[in-house]
Amino acid sequence: MNYVDALEALRSLGPELRTGKGGEPRKFSLEHIRAVLVALGEPQNTFASVLIAGTNGKGSTAATLAAIAAAAGIRTGLYTSPHLVRVNERMKVSGGGDGARLHEISDEDFGRLYGRVDQVANELVEEGVLPHAPSFFERLTAMAFCWFAEQKVELAVLEVGLGGRLDATNSVEPIVSVITDIGMDHVEYLGDTLGKIATEKAGILRENGVLVTLSQHPEANAAIGDAAVRLNVRGVDAARCLPPMREGIREHHPNEPRTLAGDPGQGLGIRKNEYDLAIDGGVIRVDSPLAGQHQQRNLALAIATAIELRTNHGFKITNDAIERGVRATEWPGRLEWIPSQHGHAPLLLDVAHNPAGAWALRAALAQLPEEMPRTLIFSCLADKPLEEMAQVLLPLFDSSSGDPARVHDHVVLAPIQNARAATVEHLLEVAHKLQVPAHAAPHLPGALAQAEAVTPKDGVIVATGSLYLVGELRELVKAEV
Repeated sequence: MNYVDALEALRSLGPELRTGKGGEPRKFSLEHIRAVLVALGEPQNTFASVLIAGTNGKGSTAATLAAIAAAAGIRTGLYTSPHLVRVNERMKVSGGGDGARLHEISDEDFGRLYGRVDQVANELVEEGVLPHAPSFFERLTAMAFCWFAEQKVELAVLEVGLGGRLDATNSVEPIVSVITDIGMDHVEYLGDTLGKIATEKAGILRENGVLVTLSQHPEANAAIGDAAVRLNVRGVDAARCLPPMREGIREHHPNEPRTLAGDPGQGLGIRKNEYDLAIDGGVIRVDSPLAGQHQQRNLALAIATAIELRTNHGFKITNDAIERGVRATEWPGRLEWIPSQHGHAPLLLDVAHNPAGAWALRAALAQLPEEMPRTLIFSCLADKPLEEMAQVLLPLFDSSSGDPARVHDHVVLAPIQNARAATVEHLLEVAHKLQVPAHAAPHLPGALAQAEAVTPKDGVIVATGSLYLVGELRELVKAEV
């Protein structure tokens, strides 16, 4: 099968989380993906795996850890989801003599492997081994494992898609499991409390295995701790890899902190994460392109996992490799500055697609000068807690608040190309309930044009609320360069 046919076949599969004409929630089972993998020769057993679950930060943690491993000369695979622009982004492998860089799967390999997985899946359905065809995510997971096996990957860093216990990635036997921060998301599938959600995430743990994590909400801690004790898991606390505290605040590097690459200059940018860690008698200088204080927890998890891999699993990862990998991490759309183009204001992109992400973005925006004019481009999926996210973000751009610094601010609400997207009418309704002035755009290019027209060039346009919005807008802006 060629690449174009593979993409068309993926599009025809329908909603990932639902099945049937009535749109009932899909019932997931690890037995289904395992049957597919057995038929494919069990490619997941040809490499060591690190499995990363959580609500927020698991992608950033995975990308950083994979870059560290690649910088150490380890043949590394990285599997993440969802993608910003191209589905190929989900599968990457290091190599080619360029250090920590990881390269996406080629169109040719993608089409070929999709055809292989699809053929095996159809045969299993015909034989009655599978009750129905594998989902979009199950197919991509099987493809990634096959590609990693072909590429002779030594270590695969795998981001869990949804939950953990029943996620297709959980078909591997991880040598290390990582759990990032847990929040309320996908409650229809994972449970309506932090404890229930954390229990699902803790499904990636293995008996006598290893867990790298950080202390978080007590309810989540309790659920993870119960699972870890039951399975006799050895816990690794990543707290020692957090930046040092000074007067109760995590400090940046003692030198003058640098701003994020691509910021508009004059000290207006959001600070990079740059600091020193004293680890095992040495010093690791962290200099990450991932901005925002919330990323310090993800960086700590990635670094602690790298240290665990070298200490107890035989991987040669030096402090120098950790530094180079952290510095070379590529994870776009997370507090990413797109510099000013054609005299317009710069663009700040951030994938804040749930309340915790919205709060992290809000904290980052607090670093901008109070008087800086701001325009928000916002959209959201209908199955996300839209009203809660709007309460966190929209008041920061309220031109009617009476705050003189905000009188030149704007909110532009935009539709996105996704079947699950909230309508612009719904977005407007939420803004009106908050009494925040907002304008609707007919499409995303129109939203960008509106924002550019009303935002002074010394201001900033902030685009957030959905990964799909950030991906589409990023592609639109990059095409204009």
